[in-house]
This record gives sequence, structure tokens and C-alpha cells, in this order.
Amino acid sequence: MSLARAEEARARFLELAPGGFEESSAGDELELAAYLDAQGEAGVRAEFADAASTPVEPGWEHAWRRFHRPVRIGPLWVGPPWEAPDAGSLPVVVDPGQAFGTGSHPTTRLCLELLLEVEPASLLDIGCGSGVLAVAAARLGFAPVTAVDSDESAVAATRENARANRVHLDIARADAVADPLPATTVAVANIELAAVEALGVRVDPDTFITSGYLERDRPALPGLRAAGRRTLDGWAADRFERA
Repeated sequence: MSLARAEEARARFLELAPGGFEESSAGDELELAAYLDAQGEAGVRAEFADAASTPVEPGWEHAWRRFHRPVRIGPLWVGPPWEAPDAGSLPVVVDPGQAFGTGSHPTTRLCLELLLEVEPASLLDIGCGSGVLAVAAARLGFAPVTAVDSDESAVAATRENARANRVHLDIARADAVADPLPATTVAVANIELAAVEALGVRVDPDTFITSGYLERDRPALPGLRAAGRRTLDGWAADRFERA
């Protein structure tokens, strides 16, 4: 499919393949691939007219693990429990199950890079997913760290990953654009652009790190000034400071 439809296609494909998928691009074309049963394949074919399928060998249900590779961001080593952390690193071991990432996605990496530039203080991770940003923040000395997500499975995954990394997080299920949010010095939101902009009038941190959108997008956050931007593979993350 065309890269022009990439954001829309990723969102729809994730609904059809909630266990996760692999993506690759060549020129102006994007390819999304997932392991699915017959019912899942039928759903994809109904949505994407140019979909194709290839038989896979037995054991495909565990093959998703190879898509989750460790990454190194400054002192942080972020990866799944079946990989060994680098010696001398601050390990952030995150089990993604089959629904969340471990930190290798560009937006997560960019958020962590920006987080390394911030003095540790209280932190709120909005839309925590697997909890990788919240766990990493706690490992870096941020406290207290609060993590919220509207998805109960994300809340459960964050609790388990906090326990596995032996860090303390305040974790709750919450709709970030409707429910009350705690005051914080630093906020991080790796979510879609519209939700980031909605949060601009709901949170008032000294530092707000945002991502989850493409490089062409520029969040409009009244009362905050742009203080830094990083990009990777067409994705972007921004650091805003209180004006």
C-alpha cells in the first residue's frame, strides 16, 4: 500500500491483528505482515484488497518474539526477558506479551532519548501501554512515577513489568482526555496526535514529552513552548516546556 495511507493502515491493521505485526517499506510502498488464523486472514482480505498470504511453518505462534529486539538508549538497555542485558547498563526488561512493544518502536526510543535530557522529578506516563516509559523513568530516578491507560490489559501489563523490574509505580486505569490526572513536573504521552493536543489543556507540567505521530505533524499545545525535537524513520517526538 502507499506510504500516504500508512498511519490509517497501521491503525486499522492493529485492530485486525492485535497480536502485533511487522512492517517494512520500499520506496513509496508499505508492507504490513502478521501471523493470523483463517478467520484473521479473512478479516484482513476484506479490509485490504491487495492482501496476500503465505503458509508458515509450525511454531509460528512464538515467532512474534523475533520482532522484539533489545535497544540501547544512553545508559538504558530496553528489551524482552528472553534477551540478556548489556553489562553495565540500566536494564528495563519488558515482556510485551503479544500486544505491546518492548521499546524498539521509533516513538518509544525518541521519548526515552528526550527523557534522558530531563532532570528527574515526578512523572506521569499517559497511555502507558506496556509501561516501558514509566519503568525506564523509575530506573532513571524519577519519582513518584504514575502510569495511566484506558486499556485494562495495558494496566495489567504495566503492573507486571513494574514488578519484574522491581520499581514502584502508581498505576491506574483512566481515560486521559476525560478523567482527572495528577499534578506532575514531567509528563510523557506516546499516543496519537489528537489525544496529545487534547491533553495540552488538561495537564500543566514543567516539561511535556510527546510522541506517537509522524514527522510531518506538529502538536499545538497552548502555554507550552517547543524546546526540542527528535525524529527517526519518519516518526517524531517533541519536548515542550512551560512558557
